[in-house]
Amino acid sequence: MDLRDRSILELRGEILGEINTQSSDEEIFQNRTIRPILKFQNGLFIVSFLNYINKHKSDFYKLSVEKKLLFIENAIQKDIKFRNALKGMVIAMFTADEFAEYIKNSSNLNKRMMNLLIERLKDQVLLLEQTV
Repeated sequence: MDLRDRSILELRGEILGEINTQSSDEEIFQNRTIRPILKFQNGLFIVSFLNYINKHKSDFYKLSVEKKLLFIENAIQKDIKFRNALKGMVIAMFTADEFAEYIKNSSNLNKRMMNLLIERLKDQVLLLEQTV
């Protein structure tokens, strides 16, 4: 393992979520790799989303909570450029071995990654209001 990989693993911290003998490979990757990265990169995701709403939807702050949650989901699911930027922020924190594992099943792992990120941003929608 090279210096970059060791440094990344140290930065990200420990596994989040349970891993047991019944866990699928995708679930293991999610809890060992994706969840710690999402937690570590949380501040960057928030700043990125704030930039997105300032560029695309200035009335986001006037929306009801339900519509804000829908806006978050639609922004990540339907805006391919934004989605790819977020995906890049996650993938950039992979080790070389994790990337090799990721490319074997990138489609399913991307779905997990984006669903977790959507939920993370939805959970913080009130924080988003306070940062304005």
